[in-house]
Order: sequence, then C-alpha cells, then structure tokens
Amino acid sequence: MTWLRRILLLSIVLASVAPSLARAVQPDEILTNPKLEARARAISAGLRCLVCQNQSIDDSKAELARDLRLLVRERLKLGESDEQVRDFLVKRYGNFILLKPPLDLETALLWGMPAFVLTAGAIALLFGLRRQQSTPAAPLSQAERDRLAAVFDSDTPL
Repeated sequence: MTWLRRILLLSIVLASVAPSLARAVQPDEILTNPKLEARARAISAGLRCLVCQNQSIDDSKAELARDLRLLVRERLKLGESDEQVRDFLVKRYGNFILLKPPLDLETALLWGMPAFVLTAGAIALLFGLRRQQSTPAAPLSQAERDRLAAVFDSDTPL
C-alpha cells in the first residue's frame, strides 16, 4: 500500500470518528442505564445552552451546559418523566432554554416574524417593480437633444 493510500485511509477513519469525539458529554456524566442515558441525550439535544445560545447542552462544552446535563440526569434518576424534566427547566429558565419553543401567545411573534418579514419584503418588491414599469422616462425635448449632441461633439470636459 502506498503512502498516499495510507494517508487517505487514515483521513477517512479520522473523519468518521471525529463527530463522535466532538460530543461534549463527558464519560463521568454518562448514566449506567442505557435507556435513561438515551432519554437524557434526547432531552439534552432539545435544550439550548444558555452560554453558547446556538448549541444544545448536549453539544456544548460550557460549564453551565455540563451542570444542566447533570441536572437532567439527576431528575431522570429520581424517576421524573421527560416532560417533567423539561417543565422544570422551562419554569427555571423560561421558554428560551428550548431550542424549539412551543407556539403559544408568548412566542407567536417569534414564530410569525419570518413570515411577516418575507411577506412585507415581497409586497415592497412588487410595488417597487410596478412603480418602475408604470412611469416611463419623459422623452428629451429638441433643445435637450441639441445640447447633448454638442456635449458629445466637443472635446472639452464638462
């Protein structure tokens, strides 16, 4: 096997292993019960890291995310359901902790704003295009044409 093939094979192996190494969950956080661990991972994947704000606590390496992962696992060990754990965290931190907040009166603006902005932009674009099409430029008068011809014919700058 040539050295190029070895490097390529090593690159493929590292690329396939890298995503599993990127997880932020530490070995000391993992529960011994695989079913509880799977539930903890599912809950953690839906909770926002309050430090990173664009990552789940399952992916974040922030200390607060670690504390929240441990809290989720503690509450699951106490026998709480997934919904009870989520409700506890929402009561403590608000809907902001959910990566996908529910659609209710408080979050309607958050969910509706993208549609509103797209609609408003499309309407503004349509009105702008109509205005452009509906007002043709006025034709030049004979005096303007003569002056323009004189400017083009002369060698002096404006």
